[in-house]
Amino acid sequence: MNRNDWAAPPIMETLRRALEEDIGPGDVTTKACVPETRTARGRFLAREPLVLAGTPLLPLIYRMRGGVYDLVFLKQDGDRCEDGETIAQVYGRAHTLLECERVALNFLQRLSGVATAARLFADRVAGTNCRVLDTRKTTPGLRLLEKLATEAGGVTNHRLGLFDAVLIKNNHIAAAGGVRNAIERTRAASGFPIQIEVRTREELREALEANAERLLLDNLTPEEAGEWVREIDGRATVELSGGVTADNVRAYAEAGADFVSSGAMTHSARAMDLSFRLELA
Repeated sequence: MNRNDWAAPPIMETLRRALEEDIGPGDVTTKACVPETRTARGRFLAREPLVLAGTPLLPLIYRMRGGVYDLVFLKQDGDRCEDGETIAQVYGRAHTLLECERVALNFLQRLSGVATAARLFADRVAGTNCRVLDTRKTTPGLRLLEKLATEAGGVTNHRLGLFDAVLIKNNHIAAAGGVRNAIERTRAASGFPIQIEVRTREELREALEANAERLLLDNLTPEEAGEWVREIDGRATVELSGGVTADNVRAYAEAGADFVSSGAMTHSARAMDLSFRLELA
């Protein structure tokens, strides 16, 4: 993924819908008490230590409403921010700044929460040969944004959806009639590298005999994972998943995995505390 992905059509539609949801036919409070011609300056502030994500959305949000004349970033996605630090400064129509305040903060708070959680995982495996992967356990409709946020936190993006990588899981194996059938049918029908989930030592050996390129070992303890990795002995790359947390990810990495994956970075990330302060220009 790259910075241009922030302006992808699905994200633009998400922003449009978020603004419509909040503003609707108009901000009645702002219209009632703030003169239409008034200009103002605003600052986005971190209210706790965090890893920032979502800043590329701010110019897109303001562009949809119009009337913002200057936007300066003091921090960028992936930066660590301390309590009280200014992230960005904006100048424009007071109506626009007030209308967009909550939508802008909601995205920054959510995505910074994901990036902060991701950075914790990435930091915990530093110095090993293991990389942390994100998953598809994302907020419906926000997957691209949340994967951009995990990337900002230092984590490697796994598949974006069912369309860009092969991962044969236990239910696929059941429906295909076994590990070997699933691998052989997939190899004949798809040009993607084959990753397959294995749950028993018998399935592991069957997958290796069928020349699976990548194995997903699920719900093992770090000690069990180490034993399985030694049996694999480099014949396939190994991803460990299931029960991986920030507290134990180092142990899984040291078991010899090439990758560890965890949905906690997205499904359990809490929104970080950020605020917006406005003053007359």
